Amino acid sequence: MKIFCVGRNYAEHAKELNNSIPDEPVLFMKPKTALLQPNIPFYYPEFSNELHYEAELVLRISKNGRYVSEKHAARYYDAVTVGIDFTARDIQNELKKKGLPWEKAKSWDYSAVIGTWVPLQPEMLKNPLLFSLKKNKEIVQSGSSVDMLFSFEQIVANISHYFSLNIGDLVFTGTPAGVGECVVGDLLEGYLGEQQMFTLEVK
Repeated sequence: MKIFCVGRNYAEHAKELNNSIPDEPVLFMKPKTALLQPNIPFYYPEFSNELHYEAELVLRISKNGRYVSEKHAARYYDAVTVGIDFTARDIQNELKKKGLPWEKAKSWDYSAVIGTWVPLQPEMLKNPLLFSLKKNKEIVQSGSSVDMLFSFEQIVANISHYFSLNIGDLVFTGTPAGVGECVVGDLLEGYLGEQQMFTLEVK
């Protein structure tokens, strides 16, 4: 199982981190050990002093494939949820200054959180998918699939031109503006529309 992640897929988020707007999806990956398993507590990583949440829509790949066209990409995922791409921002900033890869900041154990899967029905995709993240009962991030620079189809097609898609792979599709710091004791809740997808306490 692979975890694909898309960076800078919302213009306002790219601006808030002083990043340029990309011409194609910015891809990075997390190993399967990054996925927080059900009923396992989430602990603040001991190597970071600035942990940020990044709420995202997450797709579940349902079909094996390579070199998928945008026209047929929707056949390769079957469910959506809301997740968090946790980022050790202090580590990432240091790595970026040196022009080094981000894995230490993005891909550590349990840095990927996902919620309950919702089967994707065709009628669901006729309207924007709305999602949000609450921290201590207050909304800190809200986003809509219509605001993504690259659509689900564009993302999946692009990934498949570099990596094989396999059943069970996950695709984190990017975070909107509003990313911020979380500390021990914070309660984070992810929502797809009005439906709660997950609840997580930082320990």
